[in-house]
Amino acid sequence: MKKLTLAILFALGLHGSAMAGFLEGASAYNARNYALALKEVTPPAKAGDADAQHLLGLMYYMGRGVPRDYKQAFSWHYKAALQGKADAQYVIGAMYYTGNAAPQDHVLAVQWFRKAAEQGHPDAQHALGLMYRYHVAGMPQDVVLAYMLMNLAAAGGHRNAVEQRAGIARQMSQEQIEEAQALSRSWKPGTPLPAQSRTGGS
Repeated sequence: MKKLTLAILFALGLHGSAMAGFLEGASAYNARNYALALKEVTPPAKAGDADAQHLLGLMYYMGRGVPRDYKQAFSWHYKAALQGKADAQYVIGAMYYTGNAAPQDHVLAVQWFRKAAEQGHPDAQHALGLMYRYHVAGMPQDVVLAYMLMNLAAAGGHRNAVEQRAGIARQMSQEQIEEAQALSRSWKPGTPLPAQSRTGGS
């Protein structure tokens, strides 16, 4: 078992002690021992561990174990997002979208939501689906892509996506629903999401 764990750590490119610090920090965070979490998570975050950076960003955002500091929250999440951490990419997208912790920029918000969504992040898929459904943040209205994204988010466990998908379906033709379902079936995490559909544009 120990050999397997070490093999996984090496495969992930994580230094053993950094990973241990993150796991202990995450455990302390979940137990609401934020002072210990901060002590354990900060070294691996500074060493470049994306999971630790994301957690440290959350601590600064929520003011847990540290004074609330949106600049620090953005900085740590951004470092993790650049390394491909989907949770952090989603948070950066949300920060740009709302203008909370970063200047409001819907173009950048969409870019980061898309990066996370293309990794299979259900919250990011849901957010993009809403943008396509309601024609916001500079996105074209496209019910097929909105349905597809809600379908993917629902499959990933996003509870609100099921209700959204049903609402979108009521505005769609059978041909549009069939296209959306085909797009959902053919898409695989780690591949680009379509930027437009054949039948769903307004």
